[in-house]
Amino acid sequence: MSELFNLNGKTALVTGSSRGLGFAFAQALAEHGADVILNGTNRQRLEQAVRHISDRGFRADALAFDVADEQAVAAAFDTLDQQNKTVDILINNAGIQLRKPLTELSAHEWHRVVDTNLTSAFLVGREAAKRMIVRGKGGKIINIGSLTSECARATVAPYTVSKGGVKMLTRAMTAEWATHNIQINAIGPGYMATDMNEALLNNPQFDGWVKSRTPAGRWGLPQELAGTAVFLASKASDYVNGQIIYVDGGMLAVL
Repeated sequence: MSELFNLNGKTALVTGSSRGLGFAFAQALAEHGADVILNGTNRQRLEQAVRHISDRGFRADALAFDVADEQAVAAAFDTLDQQNKTVDILINNAGIQLRKPLTELSAHEWHRVVDTNLTSAFLVGREAAKRMIVRGKGGKIINIGSLTSECARATVAPYTVSKGGVKMLTRAMTAEWATHNIQINAIGPGYMATDMNEALLNNPQFDGWVKSRTPAGRWGLPQELAGTAVFLASKASDYVNGQIIYVDGGMLAVL
């Protein structure tokens, strides 16, 4: 393994990692040597994900907490402190989707999506960065954006706003934390074949639109984000900061 991408001796926390993209991120970091901490709120599913990684000979633990709850986030990091576990790499992946026209959207629904997708990245990122700064050894924070960090679609307004915010949060974090040798970047996945998108995958009209709109002619696979995540988590990206890298089969490159 190239030393540029070697994550031995590093501990990575991946939020929302019991399945989907988060699980793919956690598995990729583990395969490159990191000790991974998986997060979610469904303890049974979380433990199954940890076992899947551990059974392959990699180091994985579970930490169940609600990333949108400020007190729960603080308590989770206090637990890590008590266990002498330091988060060297953080992937803010936790997110939800809600499809509804703006005129029918309640304030509660709006806040639920924005808090889960955007505010959580601030809350978890803040706790991780505080500790990275005190340790003085730098760190990596990777926020998960979306194609909607750049463009909008009807009926997903709170998701679009939250992912646009993730792009700008990444830049705001960079403005304050880069001087402490912390690299903060984002990944913008295209249309990926995940549980969250199952209804869209099974919709012939939408499936056809994705395939015709994407130059690659297909949906992406979660594991196809792994290389970008490992790059941004490793020494190879030590002078990359405040960027969002789109892994989208070329969708944003064409009209």
